[in-house]
Amino acid sequence: MTLEITQRQGIVVWLYSLRQVKQLRRYGLVYYTSKRMKYVYLYVDMVDTEVVVERLKKLHYVKRVTLSERPTIDMNFNNRVGRLDQEITEAAKMEE
Repeated sequence: MTLEITQRQGIVVWLYSLRQVKQLRRYGLVYYTSKRMKYVYLYVDMVDTEVVVERLKKLHYVKRVTLSERPTIDMNFNNRVGRLDQEITEAAKMEE
């Protein structure tokens, strides 16, 4: 038995009212709800993202739907650590 990690996509659903938060559970995992800003953060499977986004946009209580940028960001910071400090010191030397 092996553990399979499913790729997930974060979706921010902006609402007019928070009364329908329970109804959003059928579309994905409700991870966070902001009462002040009236949005819900959902996690859905990566393969179902386009279908779920289109369904959410059709709901009358949804203001807008935004996808998370996390999957597109390179999270490997090994090559970048310390490079910024070097660039700043080199730029300072060139100014002198």
